[in-house]
Amino acid sequence: MVSAVIAAGGKGKRMGAGINKVYLELRGKEILARTLGVFQSCEVIDEIVVVTGYEDIVSCRSIIERDGITKVTAVSEGGKERQESVYIGLSLAHGDVAVIHDGARCLVTDDEIRSVVADAEKYGAAALGVKVKDTLKTIDESGNITATVNRERTVQIQTPQVFDRLELMDLHERLKKEGGAVTDDCSVLERYGRSVHFTPGKYENIKITTPEDMIMGERILEMRESK
Repeated sequence: MVSAVIAAGGKGKRMGAGINKVYLELRGKEILARTLGVFQSCEVIDEIVVVTGYEDIVSCRSIIERDGITKVTAVSEGGKERQESVYIGLSLAHGDVAVIHDGARCLVTDDEIRSVVADAEKYGAAALGVKVKDTLKTIDESGNITATVNRERTVQIQTPQVFDRLELMDLHERLKKEGGAVTDDCSVLERYGRSVHFTPGKYENIKITTPEDMIMGERILEMRESK
């Protein structure tokens, strides 16, 4: 069984909209509604768990009911930090495989979800992403460039990120006991010496975080709809 855990919390401070960004509309439909729609229609996904803000639970349930998202088995309040919210979602899921995804990445495709799940089944864990296009530099505390990053070995990681659910829960518990903090679930496995396979995705799979992202998202949807 494959469970998708959708992390849909946050205040959307960088968006400056005064509400959780996933409840903003992108071409007439909420960002979260678009995300849930992709996972609902994807045949490799058996179950969806949504973790969102306490104040947004009613809105989330309304979207689920309105759009007939039948795979959702739980909607829960998240924690103060993303890693806590993901753990809550994992604890409410039932699948052997956990597909962790940002609610604000509504432009992910069915093919991308299928690919990263297949890679996780083959390699044990996998994360969707793209190779970087720009030349990357490291800087010191004073802002001076100190080195050039090997672009051929550098990737920009997105979501979904796919893992063995029970293993990921166990590592999250260890991380919490040690007081560690991470920004994604790949980092949890990295911390404890586990490997995560890189699954090539598309540059269109952006996370809607700022007003500029909204503009880009609109254009991507327009392009897809015109095909």
